[in-house]
This record gives sequence, structure tokens and C-alpha cells, in this order.
Amino acid sequence: MLGIYRHGTSLLHSARPGVKLAGLALMAIALFMPASPAGIVAVSLGAAFTTVAGYGIARIPARLAIAQIRPTLWILGMILIFHVIMGDALIGALIVARFILLIALAALVTLTTRVSDMIATIEAGLKPLRRFVDPGRIAMCIVLTIRFVPVLANEAHALQEAQAARGGKRAGPGAFIRLAVPLILRGLRLSETVAEAIHARGFGRNGSHRDRDQT
Repeated sequence: MLGIYRHGTSLLHSARPGVKLAGLALMAIALFMPASPAGIVAVSLGAAFTTVAGYGIARIPARLAIAQIRPTLWILGMILIFHVIMGDALIGALIVARFILLIALAALVTLTTRVSDMIATIEAGLKPLRRFVDPGRIAMCIVLTIRFVPVLANEAHALQEAQAARGGKRAGPGAFIRLAVPLILRGLRLSETVAEAIHARGFGRNGSHRDRDQT
């Protein structure tokens, strides 16, 4: 699952978190920069090779690599169906393929990077702006966002399975509404629980977690 560190001694595990995050950002830009189908296919093939090679270098099993993408397939499927309905099946397929590659690459970064190292790297990068923002707070928000994506995707998958077991349809506007409403409520409850846990540990109390570091 995205956000869960997998211990290892590979080259990717030992690489600096900043280098991996910068590489991920550059890959995201490269994936979505081409406008022509030929350019998209060429960049996607390069990204696919990089992704497969990265998982191989990190010695991450194929089943674990596939598990990073599985929770998002229902969302990507809806994107593809929308484009098919609109008559842009090829564009939809290319968009979905690029998102799959980007999700796999993001998962590779989180699988090979400790959360504490990622927070420290983001916080260090934001230090020049500390007069205007709290680097620690922003770093924590970014990491929590990364972590929440697969959690909510798994919640959506569980809701779909439960609704299907009761005879509900998996597709259509009605199915989307039946899925969206409880998913939003679960997301709100989860965010409230996480906020209470963070506050209980002193983060954000008295304005910033930097206050704790200075005591």
C-alpha cells in the first residue's frame, strides 16, 4: 500500500529522499507534457521501463507492485468509461496509462523512503520560506495526503464489495452516489481521528511543532 515503507538495502533505499522526490516530480512533468499521441506513447514507454527497472532494483515483488495500483483501478476505470462515452477512447486509455505509471512511481518512492526521512527532506527544502510558512506543518500535510490516497481507495473498494454483496450495481450514476456519500463521511471521520491523534502528540499546539523542538 502506498505510504508503507519496505525495508531494504538497495540503491533506491539508500538514495537521498530529495533526489527521489525530484525525480518523481520530473517524471510527472515529462509524462503529462507531450500533447500528441505519439509523444505520449514514447514518454510512457520510457516511464514504464524506468518503473519496472526501479522495482527490480529495489527488489520489490511483482505482487506488491501490482497491489500499489489495484485500489485506484475503479477510479481509473471511471475515467476511461467517461472518455469512451465521449468518443475519446484513445485519449482516455493514454490518460489512464500515464496515471498508472505515476502512481506506481509514487508508490516506489514511498516504499523505499521512510516517512520520517521524507518529512525531514520536505521540511529542509521549505526552510528558506520559514518566515512565511511553517515547514514542519506543510511537510506533515504533504505526507498525510500521500498516505490518505490509498486509505480512501481501499475504503472505496470495501464499500463497493459490501454494496455488491447486497445486490447493488457497480456502475451507473446511482452506484456512484451510493459510493460517494459514505466514502465522504468515512473520510471526514478518518481526518478527524487523525487530527485528534496529531494534536494529542503535541503537533500544532501553541501554533507550531517548532515550539516543541526549541524546548
